[in-house]
Amino acid sequence: MQKVAKLVIDGKELMLPVVEGSEGEKAIDIRSLRQETGYITFDPGFGNTGTCRSAITYMDGEKGILRYRGIPIEQLAEHSTFVETAFLLITGQLPTREELTRTSVYLNDFSPLHENMKAFYQNYPPKAHPMGILSAMVNAMRSFYPELIDLEEEMNKTYLRLISKIRTMAAMAYRISLGERVVYPRPDLCYCANFLNMMFDSVVVPYHVDDDLVRALNVFWILHADHEQNCSTTAVRVVGSGKVNIYSTISAGISALWGPLHGGANQAVVNMLEDIHKKGLTIKDCIAKAKDKTDPFRLMGFGHRVYKTYDPRAKIMKKMGDIILSKIKRKDPLLDIAQRLEEAALKDSYFKEKNLYPNVDFYSGIVLRAMGIPTNMFTVMFAIGRLPGWIAQWKEDVSDPEMKISRPRQIYTGHQERGYIPIDDRE
Repeated sequence: MQKVAKLVIDGKELMLPVVEGSEGEKAIDIRSLRQETGYITFDPGFGNTGTCRSAITYMDGEKGILRYRGIPIEQLAEHSTFVETAFLLITGQLPTREELTRTSVYLNDFSPLHENMKAFYQNYPPKAHPMGILSAMVNAMRSFYPELIDLEEEMNKTYLRLISKIRTMAAMAYRISLGERVVYPRPDLCYCANFLNMMFDSVVVPYHVDDDLVRALNVFWILHADHEQNCSTTAVRVVGSGKVNIYSTISAGISALWGPLHGGANQAVVNMLEDIHKKGLTIKDCIAKAKDKTDPFRLMGFGHRVYKTYDPRAKIMKKMGDIILSKIKRKDPLLDIAQRLEEAALKDSYFKEKNLYPNVDFYSGIVLRAMGIPTNMFTVMFAIGRLPGWIAQWKEDVSDPEMKISRPRQIYTGHQERGYIPIDDRE
């Protein structure tokens, strides 16, 4: 029997259907609300609004659960690779050995960029942010690779082309910003190893591929591959709802990710650590300032809008961080501050009571820095990892028979009707 919720407005009763998810989540279907009553709901930030049904990612912030297509993130981080996880998100199933091999071959074949695209890089201002470059380059791909045939096989190639080339574009932007030669992918290296080699190989000092660093990068990208209906994913779905091509839609996701409250959070962590080091603040000072509501200081990388317990991704990223930090044996005052800050916060009752545990951004910033990734590339790294999730969300949305173009309502608070005043009569 269909569950319903009764809403009474101005003495009128309205029966609204209740929608239930596979994990017991419940929602009130209000699609008939405005038509029946003239009312709309008001929910800034959409914190209580469901905009779609999705079979991709499940998360429970109260219990600290995150699953891709039903598989716990802990299992994927331990056993999977980024390429395998990307396949899972986009297709709904883990690949067979044959499918994984074929996917890897396509990723290698699609990795070179069209020669004419290089002119884009050469003409960007030297100090342009990599995220701005990446967004523009992905959007430009629509002109260089327009074969968007509405056939499953061709669309799958388009998805793989995006996943392959975004890695090449990111590494190329970094190399050109340094005035160094571009390093192309090698067919003998896996996706993550190739990226590190493209970033750091040199004619003077050839890059040595370290298995632990490759594993850390796989884990970083797996943990960031999707996260339900966040800001950038919502941007992808909203833009895609207008039947916009996938390149422009992904470009919109990249732009949405750029902000400090979303994809730039791990960069904000490192900026905070740099500020602490520069000002010579003690760990005790930082904890005290974080508790003082009148102090503008913010302890970045602690707490999460959705997770009200320990971020499950943070536990995994912390483990990878411990491995990398113990291996590099490099003195870095910021990494030392981060470790001591984490230790102090985890022992402090104030942070425990308010569920202000270190989140994935705190540890990922530390790991990326330890790997030698420059700070202005942190958000780009996030974008590469999130790409499979964006593709999966776009694919699901455009195939949903209930999908409509996104068109939120508003509560107007401006002037009521008033007449036009001729310019000579205005005061």
